Amino acid sequence: MPKINGKSNVEITNLDLEHELPASEGGGDNQESTGSAAQPSAAGTEGELGKLKAERDALLDRLARAQADFDNARKRASREQQEYRDYALSDTVKSLLPVLDSFDRALEHDTEASEFRSGIELINKQLHDVLTKLGLRPIPAKGEPFDPHLHQAVEMVDTTAEEDHHVLDELQRGYKLKDRLLRPAMVRVARNPKT
Repeated sequence: MPKINGKSNVEITNLDLEHELPASEGGGDNQESTGSAAQPSAAGTEGELGKLKAERDALLDRLARAQADFDNARKRASREQQEYRDYALSDTVKSLLPVLDSFDRALEHDTEASEFRSGIELINKQLHDVLTKLGLRPIPAKGEPFDPHLHQAVEMVDTTAEEDHHVLDELQRGYKLKDRLLRPAMVRVARNPKT
């Protein structure tokens, strides 16, 4: 049996013909016609190269955009987690506000028992200190200019004792937790009558 490249005819017929390179266009053995046929092939190669470069540039652009989107999503998730940590206590602190109000009202009235009063003052101070450490701050109201973002006007009072649109009395203290408003201050606002 004749052998080609060290293989018998039986081995050659078992080759995978789908994965072999296609035969060259001039019959294979005729190498003389490379002059005119090479130019269209080179132009086709340059065109394919241009297409591949454009495709590569488009893929690099998509990759850069995907990386930027991923970076933005990571930053947004980090910011949301930080905000959650900062304001996770807001519901708890909000539920303690009526207790603070009760202490404040109890301390407004004069009583005969000084020991009772000093005990209540101590408890009130401790509660205020704990909540201050958690980020709770009272909103200044009395004597301040009326701010609808921080104050809730309950009544307008005609008076010349205070400047126009300034808080005359604080009926219920307002609070902020860090930079977020928990409850606006309920106030009476001065209105100067026109003469």
